[in-house]
Amino acid sequence: MGRPRTFDEGRAVEAACRVFWLKGYEGATTEDLCQATGLGRSSVYNTFISKSHLFRRCLSHYMDTTGARQVSIMENAGPDGLGRVQALLEAIVEAELEGRREGYGSGCFTVNTITALAYDDPETATILDRDKERRLLALRSVIQGGQRDGSITSPEDPHALAWYVASTIYGMRVAAQSGAPEDILRRIVATGAVALAP
Repeated sequence: MGRPRTFDEGRAVEAACRVFWLKGYEGATTEDLCQATGLGRSSVYNTFISKSHLFRRCLSHYMDTTGARQVSIMENAGPDGLGRVQALLEAIVEAELEGRREGYGSGCFTVNTITALAYDDPETATILDRDKERRLLALRSVIQGGQRDGSITSPEDPHALAWYVASTIYGMRVAAQSGAPEDILRRIVATGAVALAP
């Protein structure tokens, strides 16, 4: 019978998540992961099997956490469909600005993974695709609601508009990491709203 674990596995995942988020999969060393989690090399691999397995666990954790937060915004913020989309875009800007202020402007873990690793690893690609579909479904639902309540007047198909908003979010994330100033990021939000309600 093995010894019981004496550490919080969830906290270890969160700590490792920050390492992968900041350094990427290739840049994160086993030593980095050990230092962040407080675990020895054998404990890391006994618990999480491999670096790639731990990375996917961290990515899924990040997606679940940020996805839930964004869905909550879309369900509860704003008086109508357009207002909810705007609230989501503003939340993205605030997250990027907070990261910049705190000195860890690491962008979005998901976007970073898409641009660096997405199709090098089929299992990671599956996780990314599942998250993408979940986010698109949530966006499409909000957009359909906006078309019904009259706040979103674009006649485009809701699925295409959901892709447009998702692409705007990806683009804002990359622009923020490229040094776009706050006023430009907020103008992107305003331009996105105009596209939905021309």
